[in-house]
Amino acid sequence: MDFNTSLRRAIKTGDVLLGQNKTEQCIHEGKAQLVVVAKNCPKNFRDSITPDEDLFIYTFDGSSVQLGKACGKPFMVSALAVVDAGESDILSLKRA
Repeated sequence: MDFNTSLRRAIKTGDVLLGQNKTEQCIHEGKAQLVVVAKNCPKNFRDSITPDEDLFIYTFDGSSVQLGKACGKPFMVSALAVVDAGESDILSLKRA
């Protein structure tokens, strides 16, 4: 699986929320199936999201600038939540 391709497909065909605030809200509402955080995501945000048995947190091997580019966005993205993967296979990360 190519992470960048799967992420873009999820953004295009599914429901993906970008940003720390929306990600945190999505987690508290219990809607997030997968959370992706950039390697340089602030520690206080990482500490605030505690994984449970239904939530998988994936650390993107790159900066928030690189994660933003992987999303096809011209801005930094330090965290995102996948609510619905759409036609993407990104949720296969949970099984890896």
